[in-house]
Amino acid sequence: MKGIVRVIAVVAVLAIFCAPPVSAQSERAGWVAQVGNDYRILAGVTYLTANNWEAKMDLYLPRYSPGPTPVVMYIHGGGWVGGSKETSLFSILPYLEMGWAVVNVEYRLGRISLAPAAVEDCRCALRWVIGHAKEYNMDASKIVVTGHSAGGHLSLTTGMLPASAGLERQCPGGEELKVAAIVNWYGITDVGDLLDGPNMKTYAVAWMGSLPNRDEIARRVSPLNYVRAGLPPILTIHGDADPTVPYTHALRLREALDKAGVSNELLTIPGGKHGGFTREQMLKIYASIREFLGKHGLSPASAAVQ
Repeated sequence: MKGIVRVIAVVAVLAIFCAPPVSAQSERAGWVAQVGNDYRILAGVTYLTANNWEAKMDLYLPRYSPGPTPVVMYIHGGGWVGGSKETSLFSILPYLEMGWAVVNVEYRLGRISLAPAAVEDCRCALRWVIGHAKEYNMDASKIVVTGHSAGGHLSLTTGMLPASAGLERQCPGGEELKVAAIVNWYGITDVGDLLDGPNMKTYAVAWMGSLPNRDEIARRVSPLNYVRAGLPPILTIHGDADPTVPYTHALRLREALDKAGVSNELLTIPGGKHGGFTREQMLKIYASIREFLGKHGLSPASAAVQ
Protein backbone atom coordinates (compact mmCIF):
# COMPACT_ATOMS: atom_id res chain seq x y z
CA MET A 1 0.00 0.00 0.00
CA LYS A 2 2.81 2.43 0.84
CA GLY A 3 4.35 1.85 -2.59
CA ILE A 4 1.09 2.66 -4.34
CA VAL A 5 0.54 5.79 -2.27
CA ARG A 6 4.09 6.93 -3.06
CA VAL A 7 3.59 6.42 -6.79
CA ILE A 8 0.33 8.36 -6.83
CA ALA A 9 1.82 11.17 -4.75
CA VAL A 10 4.84 11.58 -7.01
CA VAL A 11 2.69 11.51 -10.15
CA ALA A 12 0.45 14.18 -8.65
CA VAL A 13 3.34 16.46 -7.72
CA LEU A 14 4.98 16.11 -11.12
CA ALA A 15 1.77 16.65 -13.04
CA ILE A 16 0.78 19.76 -11.12
CA PHE A 17 4.13 21.48 -10.90
CA CYS A 18 5.42 20.58 -14.37
CA ALA A 19 2.45 22.09 -16.16
CA PRO A 20 3.94 25.49 -17.18
CA PRO A 21 0.84 27.62 -17.90
CA VAL A 22 -0.59 28.82 -14.60
CA SER A 23 -4.07 28.97 -16.16
CA ALA A 24 -3.88 25.24 -16.90
CA GLN A 25 -2.90 24.15 -13.39
CA SER A 26 -6.46 23.82 -12.06
CA GLU A 27 -7.41 21.68 -15.06
CA ARG A 28 -4.28 19.57 -14.59
CA ALA A 29 -4.96 19.22 -10.87
CA GLY A 30 -8.44 17.99 -11.68
CA TRP A 31 -7.01 15.42 -14.05
CA VAL A 32 -4.56 14.22 -11.38
CA ALA A 33 -7.35 13.91 -8.85
CA GLN A 34 -9.00 11.37 -11.14
CA VAL A 35 -5.93 9.21 -11.73
CA GLY A 36 -6.38 7.21 -8.54
CA ASN A 37 -9.99 6.55 -9.48
CA ASP A 38 -9.52 5.79 -13.16
CA TYR A 39 -6.28 3.81 -12.90
CA ARG A 40 -5.52 0.75 -10.86
CA ILE A 41 -1.87 1.03 -9.82
CA LEU A 42 0.09 -2.08 -8.93
CA ALA A 43 3.51 -1.08 -7.64
CA GLY A 44 6.51 -3.35 -7.22
CA VAL A 45 5.33 -6.41 -9.15
CA THR A 46 8.21 -8.91 -9.42
CA TYR A 47 8.67 -10.16 -12.97
CA LEU A 48 12.06 -11.89 -12.57
CA THR A 49 14.50 -12.98 -9.90
CA ALA A 50 18.13 -13.12 -11.01
CA ASN A 51 21.34 -13.06 -8.98
CA ASN A 52 19.12 -13.15 -5.88
CA TRP A 53 17.74 -9.77 -6.95
CA GLU A 54 14.07 -9.16 -7.66
CA ALA A 55 13.38 -7.18 -10.82
CA LYS A 56 10.15 -5.21 -10.43
CA MET A 57 7.73 -3.21 -12.49
CA ASP A 58 4.83 -0.87 -11.77
CA LEU A 59 1.57 -1.34 -13.64
CA TYR A 60 -0.87 1.49 -14.40
CA LEU A 61 -4.11 -0.12 -15.58
CA PRO A 62 -7.20 1.76 -16.77
CA ARG A 63 -10.20 0.63 -14.73
CA TYR A 64 -12.89 1.38 -17.28
CA SER A 65 -11.47 0.24 -20.61
CA PRO A 66 -14.18 -1.43 -22.73
CA GLY A 67 -11.68 -4.00 -23.98
CA PRO A 68 -8.00 -4.96 -23.87
CA THR A 69 -5.90 -1.80 -23.56
CA PRO A 70 -2.84 -0.96 -25.67
CA VAL A 71 0.31 -0.99 -23.54
CA VAL A 72 3.30 1.31 -23.27
CA MET A 73 6.27 -0.47 -21.75
CA TYR A 74 8.62 2.24 -20.42
CA ILE A 75 12.31 1.55 -19.66
CA HIS A 76 14.29 4.16 -17.72
CA GLY A 77 17.70 5.56 -18.65
CA GLY A 78 20.88 6.15 -16.66
CA GLY A 79 23.69 4.67 -18.73
CA TRP A 80 22.81 1.13 -17.57
CA VAL A 81 24.48 1.99 -14.25
CA GLY A 82 22.05 4.52 -12.73
CA GLY A 83 18.45 5.69 -12.73
CA SER A 84 15.31 4.00 -11.47
CA LYS A 85 11.71 3.50 -12.48
CA GLU A 86 10.70 5.98 -9.75
CA THR A 87 12.66 8.80 -11.43
CA SER A 88 10.83 8.16 -14.71
CA LEU A 89 7.31 8.99 -13.62
CA PHE A 90 7.14 12.26 -15.54
CA SER A 91 7.93 10.35 -18.75
CA ILE A 92 4.87 8.13 -18.42
CA LEU A 93 2.38 10.94 -17.70
CA PRO A 94 1.55 11.65 -21.37
CA TYR A 95 0.60 8.01 -21.90
CA LEU A 96 -1.60 7.99 -18.81
CA GLU A 97 -3.35 11.07 -20.11
CA MET A 98 -3.86 9.28 -23.45
CA GLY A 99 -5.48 6.36 -21.66
CA TRP A 100 -2.86 3.69 -22.32
CA ALA A 101 -1.93 0.99 -19.87
CA VAL A 102 1.66 1.63 -18.76
CA VAL A 103 4.26 -0.81 -17.49
CA ASN A 104 7.22 0.98 -15.87
CA VAL A 105 10.20 -1.39 -15.77
CA GLU A 106 13.33 -1.59 -13.65
CA TYR A 107 16.27 -3.86 -14.43
CA ARG A 108 19.65 -4.91 -13.07
CA LEU A 109 22.07 -1.98 -13.10
CA GLY A 110 25.80 -2.43 -13.58
CA ARG A 111 26.52 -2.54 -9.85
CA ILE A 112 24.30 -5.62 -9.60
CA SER A 113 25.21 -7.34 -12.86
CA LEU A 114 27.33 -6.22 -15.79
CA ALA A 115 26.21 -6.42 -19.40
CA PRO A 116 24.18 -8.04 -20.86
CA ALA A 117 21.99 -8.39 -17.73
CA ALA A 118 19.92 -5.25 -18.41
CA VAL A 119 19.07 -6.49 -21.90
CA GLU A 120 18.10 -9.91 -20.55
CA ASP A 121 15.86 -8.38 -17.89
CA CYS A 122 13.94 -6.18 -20.31
CA ARG A 123 13.34 -9.12 -22.64
CA CYS A 124 12.01 -11.02 -19.64
CA ALA A 125 9.81 -8.06 -18.71
CA LEU A 126 8.31 -8.22 -22.20
CA ARG A 127 7.68 -11.95 -21.79
CA TRP A 128 5.93 -11.24 -18.46
CA VAL A 129 3.71 -8.58 -20.03
CA ILE A 130 2.73 -10.85 -22.92
CA GLY A 131 2.14 -13.80 -20.60
CA HIS A 132 -0.03 -11.79 -18.18
CA ALA A 133 -1.83 -9.60 -20.72
CA LYS A 134 -5.23 -11.27 -20.40
CA GLU A 135 -5.06 -11.24 -16.62
CA TYR A 136 -4.62 -7.45 -16.59
CA ASN A 137 -6.79 -6.61 -19.63
CA MET A 138 -3.80 -5.55 -21.73
CA ASP A 139 -3.63 -5.95 -25.51
CA ALA A 140 -0.54 -8.08 -26.21
CA SER A 141 -0.82 -7.26 -29.93
CA LYS A 142 -0.39 -3.54 -29.20
CA ILE A 143 2.70 -3.22 -27.03
CA VAL A 144 4.81 -0.12 -27.63
CA VAL A 145 8.22 -0.13 -25.96
CA THR A 146 9.93 3.17 -25.24
CA GLY A 147 12.63 4.75 -23.10
CA HIS A 148 15.26 7.48 -22.89
CA SER A 149 19.02 7.12 -23.45
CA ALA A 150 20.05 3.70 -22.09
CA GLY A 151 16.30 3.09 -21.92
CA GLY A 152 16.12 3.92 -25.62
CA HIS A 153 18.82 1.34 -26.27
CA LEU A 154 16.98 -1.23 -24.15
CA SER A 155 13.73 -0.43 -25.95
CA LEU A 156 15.46 -1.18 -29.24
CA THR A 157 16.98 -4.45 -28.05
CA THR A 158 13.71 -5.48 -26.39
CA GLY A 159 11.80 -5.01 -29.62
CA MET A 160 14.46 -6.04 -32.15
CA LEU A 161 16.26 -9.08 -30.76
CA PRO A 162 15.47 -12.43 -32.34
CA ALA A 163 15.11 -15.50 -30.14
CA SER A 164 18.34 -16.78 -31.67
CA ALA A 165 20.25 -14.06 -29.80
CA GLY A 166 19.72 -16.15 -26.67
CA LEU A 167 19.19 -13.21 -24.35
CA GLU A 168 16.03 -14.35 -22.62
CA ARG A 169 17.26 -17.64 -21.21
CA GLN A 170 16.70 -16.31 -17.69
CA CYS A 171 12.97 -16.61 -18.40
CA PRO A 172 12.30 -19.42 -20.86
CA GLY A 173 8.85 -19.61 -22.39
CA GLY A 174 6.88 -20.27 -25.52
CA GLU A 175 5.61 -16.74 -26.18
CA GLU A 176 6.83 -14.91 -29.26
CA LEU A 177 8.49 -11.77 -27.92
CA LYS A 178 7.03 -9.28 -30.36
CA VAL A 179 6.14 -5.60 -30.02
CA ALA A 180 3.99 -3.39 -32.23
CA ALA A 181 6.32 -0.35 -32.29
CA ILE A 182 9.40 1.18 -30.71
CA VAL A 183 9.83 4.83 -29.68
CA ASN A 184 13.53 5.39 -29.12
CA TRP A 185 14.58 8.56 -27.33
CA TYR A 186 18.27 9.16 -28.14
CA GLY A 187 19.25 5.58 -27.46
CA ILE A 188 22.66 3.97 -28.02
CA THR A 189 22.69 1.87 -31.18
CA ASP A 190 26.37 0.77 -31.28
CA VAL A 191 27.67 -0.04 -27.79
CA GLY A 192 31.17 -0.85 -29.01
CA ASP A 193 31.53 2.67 -30.40
CA LEU A 194 31.38 3.98 -26.81
CA LEU A 195 34.08 1.71 -25.37
CA ASP A 196 37.13 3.18 -27.09
CA GLY A 197 38.15 6.04 -29.34
CA PRO A 198 36.68 9.54 -29.71
CA ASN A 199 33.19 8.51 -28.63
CA MET A 200 34.28 6.63 -25.50
CA LYS A 201 31.86 7.14 -22.62
CA THR A 202 32.56 6.20 -19.01
CA TYR A 203 29.04 4.85 -18.46
CA ALA A 204 29.48 2.31 -21.26
CA VAL A 205 32.89 1.27 -19.97
CA ALA A 206 31.42 0.86 -16.47
CA TRP A 207 28.59 -1.32 -17.80
CA MET A 208 31.11 -3.69 -19.35
CA GLY A 209 33.53 -3.54 -16.42
CA SER A 210 36.56 -5.81 -16.84
CA LEU A 211 34.78 -8.47 -18.87
CA PRO A 212 37.41 -10.20 -21.01
CA ASN A 213 34.95 -10.56 -23.90
CA ARG A 214 33.48 -7.08 -23.69
CA ASP A 215 33.78 -6.46 -27.45
CA GLU A 216 31.79 -9.60 -28.18
CA ILE A 217 29.12 -8.65 -25.64
CA ALA A 218 28.98 -5.12 -27.03
CA ARG A 219 28.18 -6.58 -30.44
CA ARG A 220 25.51 -8.86 -28.95
CA VAL A 221 23.71 -5.94 -27.33
CA SER A 222 24.01 -3.40 -30.17
CA PRO A 223 20.74 -2.76 -32.00
CA LEU A 224 22.56 -2.04 -35.27
CA ASN A 225 23.54 -5.70 -35.43
CA TYR A 226 19.89 -6.81 -35.45
CA VAL A 227 18.51 -4.65 -38.24
CA ARG A 228 16.59 -6.83 -40.69
CA ALA A 229 13.34 -6.91 -42.63
CA GLY A 230 10.21 -7.51 -40.62
CA LEU A 231 11.05 -5.39 -37.59
CA PRO A 232 8.31 -3.28 -35.96
CA PRO A 233 8.15 0.40 -36.94
CA ILE A 234 10.67 2.55 -35.11
CA LEU A 235 10.57 6.26 -34.25
CA THR A 236 13.84 7.80 -33.07
CA ILE A 237 14.04 11.18 -31.32
CA HIS A 238 17.53 12.66 -31.04
CA GLY A 239 19.12 16.08 -30.61
CA ASP A 240 21.83 16.84 -33.14
CA ALA A 241 24.05 18.38 -30.42
CA ASP A 242 23.78 15.47 -27.95
CA PRO A 243 27.06 15.22 -25.99
CA THR A 244 26.17 11.95 -24.25
CA VAL A 245 24.92 9.70 -27.06
CA PRO A 246 26.34 10.78 -30.43
CA TYR A 247 23.73 11.87 -32.96
CA THR A 248 25.51 9.64 -35.47
CA HIS A 249 23.96 6.66 -33.65
CA ALA A 250 20.53 7.84 -34.79
CA LEU A 251 21.74 8.51 -38.33
CA ARG A 252 23.34 5.09 -38.66
CA LEU A 253 20.22 3.39 -37.36
CA ARG A 254 18.01 5.24 -39.82
CA GLU A 255 20.30 4.35 -42.72
CA ALA A 256 20.37 0.66 -41.77
CA LEU A 257 16.58 0.52 -41.27
CA ASP A 258 15.98 2.23 -44.61
CA LYS A 259 18.20 -0.31 -46.38
CA ALA A 260 16.33 -3.17 -44.72
CA GLY A 261 12.96 -1.72 -45.71
CA VAL A 262 11.82 -1.18 -42.12
CA SER A 263 9.28 1.57 -41.53
CA ASN A 264 11.03 4.21 -39.45
CA GLU A 265 11.27 7.92 -38.76
CA LEU A 266 13.96 10.13 -37.26
CA LEU A 267 12.79 13.27 -35.50
CA THR A 268 15.84 15.51 -35.17
CA ILE A 269 15.79 18.23 -32.50
CA PRO A 270 17.94 21.07 -33.89
CA GLY A 271 20.51 22.09 -31.30
CA GLY A 272 19.02 19.54 -28.93
CA LYS A 273 21.28 18.01 -26.33
CA HIS A 274 20.70 14.90 -24.18
CA GLY A 275 17.10 15.63 -23.25
CA GLY A 276 16.23 18.86 -21.48
CA PHE A 277 14.18 19.92 -24.49
CA THR A 278 12.02 23.04 -24.42
CA ARG A 279 8.27 22.95 -23.88
CA GLU A 280 7.71 23.71 -27.56
CA GLN A 281 10.04 20.89 -28.58
CA MET A 282 8.31 18.45 -26.25
CA LEU A 283 4.89 19.38 -27.63
CA LYS A 284 6.20 18.73 -31.14
CA ILE A 285 7.73 15.41 -30.04
CA TYR A 286 4.55 14.08 -28.48
CA ALA A 287 2.50 15.25 -31.46
CA SER A 288 4.92 13.30 -33.65
CA ILE A 289 4.61 10.24 -31.41
CA ARG A 290 0.81 10.34 -31.65
CA GLU A 291 1.00 10.70 -35.43
CA PHE A 292 3.57 7.91 -35.77
CA LEU A 293 1.55 5.48 -33.68
CA GLY A 294 -1.64 6.41 -35.48
CA LYS A 295 -0.06 5.61 -38.84
CA HIS A 296 0.56 2.10 -37.60
CA GLY A 297 -2.87 1.45 -36.12
CA LEU A 298 -1.77 2.29 -32.61
CA SER A 299 -3.81 5.36 -31.87
CA PRO A 300 -4.13 5.91 -28.13
CA ALA A 301 -7.00 4.21 -26.38
CA SER A 302 -10.07 6.23 -25.49
CA ALA A 303 -8.85 8.44 -22.69
CA ALA A 304 -9.42 6.76 -19.36
CA VAL A 305 -9.00 10.13 -17.66
CA GLN A 306 -10.95 13.09 -18.98
